[in-house]
Amino acid sequence: VQPPEKPLQAEEWNKLREDFQLPEIFEEVMLNNMIRCNSPIDVAKSLLTHLAKRNGDIAYNVLVKYLTLCVQQGQVSEIHDVYDIMKVRFKILESGAYNLLIKGLSNSDEWRMALTLLEEVKKIMIPSRTCYESCIKAASRHQEMKLAFELYHEMLAKDVVPTLDVLQSFFNFSRGMKGAELQKQLFGILLYLRENQIYPHKTFMRSIKLWFESIPGGNWRGNLTNIKDSGQCPVCKHQLEDSNLTEEEYSNLSERIIRDVIHGTDTFRKTSPKEFEAFQTFVENRLPFDIVIDGLNVSHMKSRKMQCENLFDAVNCLAKENARLLVLGRKHMLMNSSNWKREIMKEMQNKADFFFAENISEDDAFLLYATLRSGKHCRFVTRDFLRDHKACLPDSLTRHLFRKWQRGHQIAFSFSSVFSQQPALRYDCVVQTTGDTWHIPYKDVFEEKYSYEVPRKWLCIQQK
Repeated sequence: VQPPEKPLQAEEWNKLREDFQLPEIFEEVMLNNMIRCNSPIDVAKSLLTHLAKRNGDIAYNVLVKYLTLCVQQGQVSEIHDVYDIMKVRFKILESGAYNLLIKGLSNSDEWRMALTLLEEVKKIMIPSRTCYESCIKAASRHQEMKLAFELYHEMLAKDVVPTLDVLQSFFNFSRGMKGAELQKQLFGILLYLRENQIYPHKTFMRSIKLWFESIPGGNWRGNLTNIKDSGQCPVCKHQLEDSNLTEEEYSNLSERIIRDVIHGTDTFRKTSPKEFEAFQTFVENRLPFDIVIDGLNVSHMKSRKMQCENLFDAVNCLAKENARLLVLGRKHMLMNSSNWKREIMKEMQNKADFFFAENISEDDAFLLYATLRSGKHCRFVTRDFLRDHKACLPDSLTRHLFRKWQRGHQIAFSFSSVFSQQPALRYDCVVQTTGDTWHIPYKDVFEEKYSYEVPRKWLCIQQK
């Protein structure tokens, strides 16, 4: 149904509704199309007026759709009116309506009203990321940075993960502003990127560079560069942090992971304790390995190839240096099938040890256990990011060590026609600072999914 171009009378709306195949959803479909075509607000309003007269009231979901159109067009007084109607008619709104109301008001001169609404949301649920970020941007736009940062910290405390977009906005809105506290807060965001191994994209990196260079009396200069394999920055000659853990850090980390993650409660949701014991015995009798491979994960690397061929290519590539390989497989790989050919499986088993788990096992725990028990030199291959295990680690120091170990030990494969592995780097690929220098690794493009493939491009910022 094409939305009309001007407001209609009741009988005209009735006629359209009767001609529509499913009259009971006519209003919803019509409003969806109005949102899509960005119809004039008075056309949508005439439909609502007609509905109210016909039914005596307007259904909640219809009001939310009308609200979507108002927010899309920044119709602040209409947003107010809808909110007043909703408040009277419904005791509690759901998060979708709050997201819209807060977003609509925060973009207007009445942005403080959005803060009041945020307080209201907090009484009934944890506000969504959209709610927080709309309010943060509104506060930043009006130079109320202290308020913006309070909301940001509150969001983190409630485990609501910020988007890169809102983190970037802090640097954009703080440009040229004075204040030691503000500087400390922005450095805090850079440390948040470090802590969570987040790589900003190019436009975010530019915002960081421009902010540093705009600090009054700061004398910061930023340059884009590539770090040498030795880990030295060509611009400031500073040596980046080593990616290796010390012996003590390594033994602490492996004890912690084996205790908290592997023997913790979450591993056995999909793995029977008996199977895991069998695996431990298998590993202990064959230690140490040089490389542990998540077989199922690697077998999906190239969708156009048979799964066993993908795995075969990876095993061949890694076995070249006489490395001792352990492949974590699944029992179904042993059944001769279109994806798993028996003769290819046999040939692989001459080059690597294989452990075949039940078909439903969670193999991250197996992967971590075998790699950590093999010692500091052992690396692993998976395209997974092991994010869940980081969450099981109780303190930020252990999480930091886990990420650092992961960066130095996870082998990345590139997906060209032949398998090629990127060796783990000698220097640590995270945001780092010495006080008068900052080094920030960045990616060319924005990626919503966090990736373990480390960037090769860096922003070097130094204070002259």
